[in-house]
Amino acid sequence: MLQAIGLTSTPRRDRPPAVDDLTFEAPPGAVTALVGAPRSGKTTTLRLLLELDPGRGLTYFRGRPLGRIAQPAREIGVVLGDVPGHPSRTVRGQLRMLAAGAGVPAARVDEVIRAVGLAGLEGRRLGTLPRGAERRLALAAALLGKPHTLLLDAPAAGLSAAERVRLHELLRAHADAGGTVLYTTRDPKDAARNADHVVTLDGGRLVAAQESGDFARTRLRPRVAVRTPHAARLAAAVAQEARAARRPVEVVTQDGTLLLVYGGDCAQVGDTAFRHGVPVHRLADETGDAGPAPARAPEPARTAEGAAPDRSTAPRRPVRSPLRPLRYELRRVFGVPSTGLVAAGVLAVSAVLAVLLGRGGGTPLPAALAAWPDLLPLPPAALGAGLLGALSFGEEYRYPALAAGRGAVPRRLALLLAKLAVAAALALLLGVLTAGADLAALRLFYGADLIPLPDNWAAMSASWLGLTVGCAWAGVLGAGVFRAAAAGVAAVLFVPVAFVPLLRQVTSGPAVRSVAGLPGRLGEFAGPRWAPSLDRWFAGALEVVGQPAGVALVLTLTVLLCAYVLTGLRRQARW
Repeated sequence: MLQAIGLTSTPRRDRPPAVDDLTFEAPPGAVTALVGAPRSGKTTTLRLLLELDPGRGLTYFRGRPLGRIAQPAREIGVVLGDVPGHPSRTVRGQLRMLAAGAGVPAARVDEVIRAVGLAGLEGRRLGTLPRGAERRLALAAALLGKPHTLLLDAPAAGLSAAERVRLHELLRAHADAGGTVLYTTRDPKDAARNADHVVTLDGGRLVAAQESGDFARTRLRPRVAVRTPHAARLAAAVAQEARAARRPVEVVTQDGTLLLVYGGDCAQVGDTAFRHGVPVHRLADETGDAGPAPARAPEPARTAEGAAPDRSTAPRRPVRSPLRPLRYELRRVFGVPSTGLVAAGVLAVSAVLAVLLGRGGGTPLPAALAAWPDLLPLPPAALGAGLLGALSFGEEYRYPALAAGRGAVPRRLALLLAKLAVAAALALLLGVLTAGADLAALRLFYGADLIPLPDNWAAMSASWLGLTVGCAWAGVLGAGVFRAAAAGVAAVLFVPVAFVPLLRQVTSGPAVRSVAGLPGRLGEFAGPRWAPSLDRWFAGALEVVGQPAGVALVLTLTVLLCAYVLTGLRRQARW
C-alpha cells in the first residue's frame, strides 16, 4: 500500500505550488495511473513521494516512511527519465554495476534482461540504444532489487505499440504478484485501458480518484475526428444541422484542420460534409477526454495544529552509498574502455620517452626509467594514474548512477575507501607495468650491459610507487571535492606546477637536523620483529616524503581529504 497524505511542493517565487494538498492511495495488487495534462504536477508528485523535492506531507510505503526503509532499492523501483550511464558501457555492464550498488546478486541481471525484452542487446553500448531500448533499460534497473512498489514516470514514452503492450503486461504481472504499481500518463485512454485505479490531477490538485470503469464512464466519451482543410466551414454546417434537428452536438476545432464532434457519428458528419461540398481527408470514431470533471478530493491528514505535515525543515535522508562498494567500483572501472585506453596510452608514451631519453646517455637512469623529461611536470604513469583517479568521481557526477533522481553522489566513507583502494591498485599496477616496459625498451634498444639494474632499486621502487599512488589519490579527492574530472586532473598538476616550487623556496635554507638513521633506530625499537629487509623500503619511503614533491603531495592529499569531509558534513546537515 502506497499512501500519500497532504503532499504540497514548495512554490518558487510568486508562483503557486506545482502540487497542492494532494492525498491519494495506490493499493497493492493493482495498477494505479496518475493522469493529467502536461504541467499538472504528475512528475512533481513522484519526486515528492521519493523526497527528492522539498515540500510538505507524508508518504508511507507499506506503512513505513522512506527514511525508515533500510534498503530502498529492494522496496521501491523508480523510473524518472532515462538511466544515466556512460555511453560506452554495455547494457549488461550497466546493470551489473547497479546490481552491486543495490546489493543484488549478478544472476538477477540476466533475469531482468529477459523480463523487459532486452535479450540480444546485452552487449550493446548505451550510446547506441534506440529510444525504446533505453526505456526498457530504465525499467530493468527499477526491477533489479525485486521491489514491492514501482514508481514510473511516463514509462511508455517513446515505445512502439508492441512495446507498450509488453510494458503493461509486465506491470500487470507485477501487480498480480501482490506488488504496487503507480505510473504517470497524459493519455486518459491509456489509463482507462491499462489501470485498475485512476488518480486525476489538474493544476497540482486532486480532481478524482476512481476505479478505471468509473473513470471511463465519467471522463471519456465518444467523438468523431475529422481532418479537413475547411474545418471552420464544416463546423458551422454541423452545428447548424444539429440545431435544426434539435440534437445536442459540441464541435471543437484544433490546429485549424482538425474537427472534433461530440454527440454525432461518422455517418452524420460525412453526410453533412458531402452536402456542403467540404473535402474530408480523415473521418474516424474516437474516445476522447471529456476534460476535468468536478469531484471532491478527500480531506488530507492534518497535524494537531491543523496543517499538513512539513518536510521542508526536517533533515533530509542522505543518498545511500552502494551496499557492495568495492564490487561496484570494480565494475564501474572495468565497464568502460577508457581505463584500458588510458593504460595502453601511458605504456606506449612512457616507452617511447624512455628510449628517447636514454639515447643521449646524459639522462640519469632513474629519470629514463620513469620516462620523466624536464619539460613534463609529471611522468606519464603518474599523469595516467591521476587521470584514472579523477575519472572515478568525475564519471559519478556526470552519470549519477547511484542517485539518478537527485543528481548527487553519496559522500559516504565506504564509497570513498572503495575508490581510493581501486585507484591505488590501478596506480600500483600501472607503475609496475610502466617501469618494466621502460626497462625492457631500454635494454632492447641499447643492450643489457649499458642499462644495468640500479643498486638502489628498492628505494627507487618505493619512490616511484608512492608518486603514482599519491597522484591517483589526488585525482580521486580533487574530483570528489569539486565534482568534476577536470578538477581532479588540476589537483594532480597543482603539486608539481605550483606547490613544489613554493616548497623549494621555503626549504632552501640549510638544515640543522636530519632524520638519517631513522630506519635503524626503528629497528632497535621494534626488536627482533623488525626484518632487516624493511630498512631499504622504509628508507625509500622516507626519501619520497623528504623530497619537496613528496611533501607537497602529502600536504595536498591532506587538504583535499579535509575539504571532502567538511563538504560532506555540510551537505548532510543541509539535508
